Amino acid sequence: QTGEVVEGEWACIMELFQVCIFLFTLELSLSIASDVKKQKNNSGLHIYKKLFETKRKDQMNALRNLIELNDVNQQYKIIDIMLKGLFKVLEDSRAVLIAADVQPDGGFPQDEKIKDAYSHILENTAFFGDVALRFPQIVHHYFDRNSNWNNLIRWGLSFSNQSGVFDGGPHSQLLGLMAQELGISEKSPDYRNPFKTDRHEFLHGTEAFQKALREEEKRRKKEEKRKEIRKGPRITRSRSEL
Repeated sequence: QTGEVVEGEWACIMELFQVCIFLFTLELSLSIASDVKKQKNNSGLHIYKKLFETKRKDQMNALRNLIELNDVNQQYKIIDIMLKGLFKVLEDSRAVLIAADVQPDGGFPQDEKIKDAYSHILENTAFFGDVALRFPQIVHHYFDRNSNWNNLIRWGLSFSNQSGVFDGGPHSQLLGLMAQELGISEKSPDYRNPFKTDRHEFLHGTEAFQKALREEEKRRKKEEKRKEIRKGPRITRSRSEL
């Protein structure tokens, strides 16, 4: 009888051992699958970083052309149109990423629609930083009075910082400088806008800017009045009167 008990205990031990082996194998498989997925995501992110650099060069060329206009009125009008489009893209892209529950540190997405939204957030956040640092007066005029834009760029900054795309690259300081310039984060004691030293990167004097600002405000008010008139009630004539 003692032998039967020993055999029964041994059988239980073997079953338990087999269960342990199964669980270990399952855990190892899951770990390998996770590592493969992580490597795939890292590979995708590495490729995107190269594409991001190309996109940044295109953005800098566009910005350089804007600076070389050397016309405050034209710069103001172009930035006005550009910012409205930029924040519309940010808003739409954020909605896509939130709906898909995309995490910024989860690697580069594979789905084309989500991939586009992901890249639009990073690229437009970076470009807005470029514009804000080089044309702070114009940007502050729009940004400071628009709470929706403020919320969007805060979200974009947080997403971009966590993505890893800006880490260790030539644009690593851009997000921090933008956040300080816009008052999103507290300015460090040694903060200085690096573009203020170059006259060609800036508007030519406060007087010129204020004049452009007044002219643009008049133009916008006239445009708003025209829209109100067009939206007003229309008197329609009945068939009997025609």
